[in-house]
Amino acid sequence: MATIDECRTALDTLSDTMAGAGGDVRAAAALDRSLSCRITDLDVTFSGRLKDGRIEVLDTRPGPPAQKAQIRLAMSGDDLVAMVDGRLNFAKAWASGRVGLEASFRDLLRLRTLL
Repeated sequence: MATIDECRTALDTLSDTMAGAGGDVRAAAALDRSLSCRITDLDVTFSGRLKDGRIEVLDTRPGPPAQKAQIRLAMSGDDLVAMVDGRLNFAKAWASGRVGLEASFRDLLRLRTLL
């Protein structure tokens, strides 16, 4: 099972990857939205912002998020680490229910490029 530190490192790595991307991926990640990533097996939530093509984690707390973010992710720590490492395809994990993603319809349309 992935640890909280491994999950935080995975989010930082994902942020760095998104910041270095170009084209459609860069445009999709250029949103300015509140973001939460709930790690279900660790019962912890990382909260922050998706801003300027980066994920900025501002808070880590036990349990569910304190406030409803505009973009909400939920998954196990192992799935987060596997997706960032390239061992798990996000779209397939989302379609199978392993990863939860909630956002407005408009945001989902922009984020589809990242999938």
